[in-house]
Amino acid sequence: MYKIAVVGTGYVGLVTGAGLSDFGMNVICVDNDYKKIEDLKNGIIPIFEPGLSPIVERNTYYKRLTFTTDIKRAVEECRVIFIAVGTPPQDDGSADLKYVEQVAKDIGKNMNEYKVIVNKSTVPVGTAKKVRELIEEKLKQRGVNFPVDVVSNPEFLREGTAVHDFCRPDRVVIGSDSQKAVEIMKQVYNVLYQNDIPFMLTNNETAEMIKYASNAFLAMKITYINEIANLCEKLGANVQDVAEGMGKDRRISPEFLKPGPGYGGSCFPKDTIALVNMGKQYGFPVTLIEQTVRANENQKKLMAQKIEKVMGDLEGKEMAILGLAFKPNTNDMREAPSITILKYIIKKGARVKAYDPASMEEAKWRLSDINDKIKYCKDEYEAIDKSDGVVILTEWDRFKRLDIKKVKELLKEPYFFDFRNIYERSAMESYGFKYSGVGQ
Repeated sequence: MYKIAVVGTGYVGLVTGAGLSDFGMNVICVDNDYKKIEDLKNGIIPIFEPGLSPIVERNTYYKRLTFTTDIKRAVEECRVIFIAVGTPPQDDGSADLKYVEQVAKDIGKNMNEYKVIVNKSTVPVGTAKKVRELIEEKLKQRGVNFPVDVVSNPEFLREGTAVHDFCRPDRVVIGSDSQKAVEIMKQVYNVLYQNDIPFMLTNNETAEMIKYASNAFLAMKITYINEIANLCEKLGANVQDVAEGMGKDRRISPEFLKPGPGYGGSCFPKDTIALVNMGKQYGFPVTLIEQTVRANENQKKLMAQKIEKVMGDLEGKEMAILGLAFKPNTNDMREAPSITILKYIIKKGARVKAYDPASMEEAKWRLSDINDKIKYCKDEYEAIDKSDGVVILTEWDRFKRLDIKKVKELLKEPYFFDFRNIYERSAMESYGFKYSGVGQ
């Protein structure tokens, strides 16, 4: 059994480290954020992810999972080192690899024997080669020549279901030209291998591309159904029935065919833009993805404009916003539709009362430029009380079970914008609501 280091305790790193320790591995999670490491040692989880906390607690108790800021010790003690740091977009949309590169340099400075370096971060095609070069450069400067293999092992974790996705993935992709490294990775993921999870073995470049191609395709599928939804509204069709009819075709499947206010989060926006940048860099524009990016931003604006179109002048209107995170079961607001929509209606003169079960603190700093126009409420009913309309932006389970009669009584005006198509139009109209969904 190999001792494993995971460098980076963000979303991917923490789930990966905790998951591997739950598989029985001895894992050291490393981060240069002292406060985060101290919090983790004390059982404080920095992200909202269902099911993660008990796994961290259990494996910390059994000393299979430890946390440190000492990357030197982690590199020296561990045979397998996962790189799971952020790759945020630069101004031109390309992935910023400075954190990945710094970890590679730190590994090269501290290597003491053969290591398997695993790129878990989402990185552009060619990064495995770059990581190897940086490590070997540092080894050369030290006058040593330890062998090293770099493996591309992309993550496919969905926020809100990441623990499940790590423990029961659709596939495990391992990119490497080294049979030795592949065999070590099979031992690292032995629990999954024994459970007949499909393993895909390929070269580094293919593994890196699989991640981008997968996320871009799913983003394109979401954008496609949103555009069909917008057309359905013009033609008198119901996009939910259209999506169901499409999803019955096994070649299409019903997954990611739910219309809404646009995609957001840490992956789809960043990865689609990075793929567009790669296409431009290599002289082969990926025009479908370019249009996906544009159409998704337009979808967010269309939803905001729909509120104005239905209600008229928004000056002085008070709107209840239910849901700020880009999806349920996470506090992540990166590129969330709520940001675009709130800024639009506030610019038009509206005041906002907002509630989200997990992302209220996140919202306060992400929306700091408009916080004086937002009241953050203790629950959905406080937000709805005496508002002129309600807007559902995130399909949290609690928003699927609203007391509709109470909502009607609390609202000053009966405007109900259901941008996740949770409720039936006919039922809502029977209660007297002026209902607006997406694609209905």
